[in-house]
Amino acid sequence: MKKSKNYFVLTKQMSKFSRFKPSVPKCWLFAASGIMWCIVGLMMCTSGVGWLASEPLPLCRTMGVFGIILAFLAFRKGFGKIANRNIIRLRRLPEQGCIFAFQAWKSYIIIFIMIVLGITLRQSPLPKSILAIIYITIGGGLFLSSFFYFKHVRRIIRTARLRHAAYIKKAKPNQGIN
Repeated sequence: MKKSKNYFVLTKQMSKFSRFKPSVPKCWLFAASGIMWCIVGLMMCTSGVGWLASEPLPLCRTMGVFGIILAFLAFRKGFGKIANRNIIRLRRLPEQGCIFAFQAWKSYIIIFIMIVLGITLRQSPLPKSILAIIYITIGGGLFLSSFFYFKHVRRIIRTARLRHAAYIKKAKPNQGIN
């Protein structure tokens, strides 16, 4: 297959800008994803619980439990699967990658839409108690799914330690021989 002249020009231009790309080891992409999902999930849950606090106690408890049940369902049926697909995608990346690769590019569009939807819902006449259930559901699902990323980071660290220990063990017998 013959490459066009434009391909080489574009490749040369991309290599000029690659030094500005914030590159990190792949394990940091897993950590960034987990931290982001965890923080956003906790922020959403905190907002939801804050809105429920203004409700009478029996209603607050009932809606809170309902939100938690829905969060587990969102985790099992939605966010957990998304996190696992993202982990598989991240594992296929090279050992060094752009820090912004912790989410797929189309996910940034979805995140933007969700932010706009969240702002719109908060400005809507919908009662805060209903919004609280939505926020607890989504926030809880994100928070629980973040542990998939942390589990993967722990696995990477454990593998690196085992490899290092095997390397040290292999190198020690050779040190005493001259």
